[in-house]
Amino acid sequence: MISATFVPAGFQPPTSLITEQFRLEPLGPQHNESDHRAWMSSIEHIRATPGYPDGSWPPPEGMTLQANLADLTRHAADFAASKGYTFTVLDPVYGDVIGCVYLYPTGSADHDVVVQSWVRADRAHLDTPLADAVAAWLAEEWPWERPDRCGR
Repeated sequence: MISATFVPAGFQPPTSLITEQFRLEPLGPQHNESDHRAWMSSIEHIRATPGYPDGSWPPPEGMTLQANLADLTRHAADFAASKGYTFTVLDPVYGDVIGCVYLYPTGSADHDVVVQSWVRADRAHLDTPLADAVAAWLAEEWPWERPDRCGR
């Protein structure tokens, strides 16, 4: 069960992170086609990325565009309800989806948020810079003090 104390009452989550290499904005249904293309083209790479140890995502067989839309709609609803925050990672010039960042509650007493991220296989060089930029962003603008960065 998701804790009601995931973020403090009244907390307004940041809605962007901008660097020279990428830009983050809340993930939503408007990203469906580009998001679907991004992760479908990189299933093996994502499954090998730290933070995806149970092998449940992405599904090796992929999923339909319609199923992806339902997933994005759920992530947007979680964001609106402060149950979890998912950001799409966009190319700063072309606006294509090149990855994703997930900030969700944890069941661990040692952490207060689970942080996962992935990038497309053709942008693998951004994997560590993205994880490090998100870690700094969390420390500066988010309320958590003990993030589980999933081995990063």
